[in-house]
Amino acid sequence: MSIIDRFIAAITPPETAEARLEARSKATEAASPGDWLDQILQHHMDIEDAFLAVKSATDAQIQRQELKNLGVLLTGHSIAEEAVIYPALAKDGEKTHAAMGYDEQAMVKVQMALLEQLPPLSQDFLDRLEHIEGAVAHHMYAEEGNWFLDLKEAATPEQETLLTLRYSEEYTRYVGQEALT
Repeated sequence: MSIIDRFIAAITPPETAEARLEARSKATEAASPGDWLDQILQHHMDIEDAFLAVKSATDAQIQRQELKNLGVLLTGHSIAEEAVIYPALAKDGEKTHAAMGYDEQAMVKVQMALLEQLPPLSQDFLDRLEHIEGAVAHHMYAEEGNWFLDLKEAATPEQETLLTLRYSEEYTRYVGQEALT
């Protein structure tokens, strides 16, 4: 963790597990089965499971494969949000949230590329993975806590339908159809 990261963490401590759970619960209540928010929440849970799989690996080759799987999920998810959801946020007057989303996801991509250069199973690898996981958890908390709830509340039924269709298309384009089953 860099000096800047430590400073930011000191002045803005991470949200609690209880706060994350409450945000997820509210977002789940707001989602309709299969809609864009429901898909995003499922992808968030898939990403959490993928982090656990990387951390749990006891073999270097398996850890590399699990890291690759995590990377595919993170990238597919971010592409879909960046192509569909963040522009909708900006259109809805939430340009700051949209810009933050783009920036945070770009930094995760950079950190994932750096992680790939570290020896699997090493402490440096695990430390960087934990740092990335914390950043992703915070990002998901912001989305689930209010960004996406506000967008859902403001969207018309027609916009909801379009967001759902487009988000699904973008995610599937990168991750593949098998990820939807």
